[in-house]
Amino acid sequence: MLPVEPVENNNNMTDTIRRLLAQNGKLHTPIEQLSNSADLYDAGLTPFAAIRVMLALEEAFDVEFPPEMLRRQSFSSIDAISACLAHATPIAKLRRAA
Repeated sequence: MLPVEPVENNNNMTDTIRRLLAQNGKLHTPIEQLSNSADLYDAGLTPFAAIRVMLALEEAFDVEFPPEMLRRQSFSSIDAISACLAHATPIAKLRRAA
């Protein structure tokens, strides 16, 4: 399992994650009130909304999440999402490999 703490402390990345969660997460709690370690499922994230967030993240960061990251824990907090993004495969790398 990947570490839950963010691999890199990048305010732009965190801001983008927060924006995408606000737009796609359908959270009951406003994103501004959540810490980076807050449980997003407790804040109202549903499995369907998590998929929408994942697709938005892939598009925004031009990455693809490998199948082993497609688990509830990967999207349980902003910190967890940051850690997954640090390990996600850049789309350009996938295109070169094809």
